[in-house]
Amino acid sequence: MLQRLISMFSIVITIYFVYKYRYRVMNLLLSKRLLRKLAVSFAMQIPFVRDKIVGSVLQFNRPQTF
Repeated sequence: MLQRLISMFSIVITIYFVYKYRYRVMNLLLSKRLLRKLAVSFAMQIPFVRDKIVGSVLQFNRPQTF
């Protein structure tokens, strides 16, 4: 019982600090080339994210007709 309580408390504290320092944790993880490549490939499998990225990268100006 006591060990389970300690485990739950440790998990809550860990989640709190990961959330508090989430940008530092994200920068630390994305500084590794392999993890960055995995994150990008995962993000590109999500249709909304892929459409937004491809749309902004391959944006072109259409001639305006009056």
